[in-house]
Amino acid sequence: MEKDVPYIVHESILAREERHIRRLTFALVVAILLLFASNMVWLYYWTQYGYVSDETITVDGKSGTANYIGNDGDIYNGENHGEEDP
Repeated sequence: MEKDVPYIVHESILAREERHIRRLTFALVVAILLLFASNMVWLYYWTQYGYVSDETITVDGKSGTANYIGNDGDIYNGENHGEEDP
């Protein structure tokens, strides 16, 4: 059972759908921009982290290179000041 829809009603429905699509497009662009901005923010903070220790630690290893584990749990590779086996 088909019913005829007046042209004015059809035109108003299409205008409403066009506004809806325009709003969805705007929301998609805003979401992409916010995603990009949030990635830039965490990348900025990630690069601010100090990876290099300012401490100089020498460990005397008698049989080669020794490592030092500090109180913070980090492993520092010391220089070889001991005797090495040939």
